[in-house]
Order: sequence, then C-alpha cells, then structure tokens
Amino acid sequence: MMNNKGKLYLIPTTLGDNAPHEVLPMSVKKVIEDVSVFIVENEKSARRFIKKISPNKSQPSLEIFIVNKFTQPIELPEFIDPCLKGKDVGLLSEAGCPGVADPGADVVKLAHDKDIQVVPLVGPSSILMAIMSSGLNGQSFTFNGYLPIDKNDRKKEIKRLERVSFDQNQSQIFIETPYRNNKMLEDICNTVTPNTSVCVACDITLPSEFIKTLPAKFWSKKKVDLHKRPTIFIIHKS
Repeated sequence: MMNNKGKLYLIPTTLGDNAPHEVLPMSVKKVIEDVSVFIVENEKSARRFIKKISPNKSQPSLEIFIVNKFTQPIELPEFIDPCLKGKDVGLLSEAGCPGVADPGADVVKLAHDKDIQVVPLVGPSSILMAIMSSGLNGQSFTFNGYLPIDKNDRKKEIKRLERVSFDQNQSQIFIETPYRNNKMLEDICNTVTPNTSVCVACDITLPSEFIKTLPAKFWSKKKVDLHKRPTIFIIHKS
C-alpha cells in the first residue's frame, strides 16, 4: 500500500554565525529549497538561517510552527499534520542537530507514532565533535545536559560523574549557560582529582574554535576566557 504521507526532515544548522556552506552539505540546501513548512525553536533566527541558505525563497509563503520549552504536548500534532496531508516538513534546531539536546525530539517521537518517515540530514553536532576531538573515551560516553545551579549540588554532581567515569571507563559530557562557563571550569578543576582529564571544547566550527584536553591540575595555568561562548565540558578519570 502506497504511503502518501510527507516526510519529516531533520535539518541541522550552523553552531554559530559562520557561512552555512562551510559546515553543511548541499543536501541541506536542497531540502530547504523544497520545503515550505518548518518546525523551529525561534522564528526570527530560523528565517535568517533559511534566508542564508536560500536567498530567493519566498519568506511570506513559509508556514512556521514554534517548538520550545513552553510548547505544550497537546500542540504537537498540529505541527506534523501537514505530513499527514502529503507535505514534507522540516524540523530546524536552533544550533546543530535537531533532537539532540533539543526540544524537537518530542516532534520526532510523534512522527514515528504516526508512521511518518523521519529523514536525518548531515550536519554539525557540538556534542559529537567535542568527544571526537577530546582524545577521551569515544566508545562509552554520556551527555548529562546541564548540571545543578546550586554550587554545593553542582560540586556533588561533578564528583558523582567523576566516580561514574572511573568505575565505567566512561567520558562524562555536560554543558553550562554560556555566561557561567568560566565559573564551571573553575568548579570542575577545584572538585575533581588533579589528574582527571578535563576537555574544554568551545566555539566549535567557528574561527575562534578552542579545544583542549588537560589534567585538571594544569587548567589553572591555562588562560582562556569562555564567557558567553558555547562550550562543551568533558571529564574522564582513568
């Protein structure tokens, strides 16, 4: 039986304000040119990205749905309804790959529930690129998202992740709100044992990219300003 449903394309975006053609393949450009319905996290930045990729695409003709932390589950079926009517839909992340540390994952799950074909496109993932370039264990790793904001709770969690890393030989990946990055690096190095490896991967794919893995005891001598720069942190205790 023929499936006349549209597809849900997972469209990656750049990780910063660099030219899309530097990090995205032509397949992304083709899909954006062909699709007119998009599910995005932020309409303004999504339109700007689409304009960069396809300058001649009619912006007024775009149908845009917003999915973010405020979106209610009851709203999601409307977002993929065009697929059920035979239209392809594009899911755009705010930065990097949709569905990975991204609210779009709920849309993807619903597409599977509705027997809609999900098509992931190639693009940069800061999490994957950080572990690739860290020199730490890429066979076994966990992305932990954000750690607790409270200082004591955060230090307890860092110690717990360090124990897990040692017990399971597993790299532990996490992120922080960019304006608290410098404090996070300081807390990591003051909490883990001196020889625990700490990777800092900052501004990945951008001209200002900085990626370095050092034992915790050496980071105090490394002068790097991470303030308001997207950063991935990885720890591994051997």
